Amino acid sequence: MQVPVITLDNGSAGEIELPEALFAAQPRADIMARVVHWQLAKRRAGTHKVKGMGEVSGTTKKPYRQKGTGNARQGSLRAPQFRTGGAVHGPVVRDHGYSLNKKVRRLGLISALSQKAAEGKLVVLEAATAGGTAKTSAVAKQLKALGWSSALVVDAAVEEGFGRAIGNLPHMHVLPTIGANVYDILNHDVLAVTRAGLEALKERLA
Repeated sequence: MQVPVITLDNGSAGEIELPEALFAAQPRADIMARVVHWQLAKRRAGTHKVKGMGEVSGTTKKPYRQKGTGNARQGSLRAPQFRTGGAVHGPVVRDHGYSLNKKVRRLGLISALSQKAAEGKLVVLEAATAGGTAKTSAVAKQLKALGWSSALVVDAAVEEGFGRAIGNLPHMHVLPTIGANVYDILNHDVLAVTRAGLEALKERLA
């Protein structure tokens, strides 16, 4: 499928052929949901923690003898029924991530790319550079002229000046091709891929 190539100044830079296997596939909402859930699970810190019975401070001595007091038997003041006792089955430090097959992750990324193309929200850029000044105001003016309020730019290698300039703008992000992912693609309205980024995507998803 042929699509036009534009510059950041909204000028024409010819056309380019997009591989239909990557940009014209049938989007799978179920696969994309699986990949997004996997991504968000990996992001979780898992640092929530409470102290159990064996971790709270306190004596290990039996409070009183087993029989003859008329009270319920007790073995420790660190038990959860006491005010300073430990928590029962509380959260512990753990990793929430889990494994997901590479084929599923690949299909999820292809589905996200195809969905953006089907919605007309896929744009191919000649290059993503901020020029000599690398000013946020200049980049913001260019993006406003393009009519973008929420966009993800994918390039083979992010130019430092452009990355710094666009990083100050809300709902605007730039990622290298190796970092392109389903969550960020779906979380932005426009997906802009540079020529170099497109070639790198073909290699990554080959």
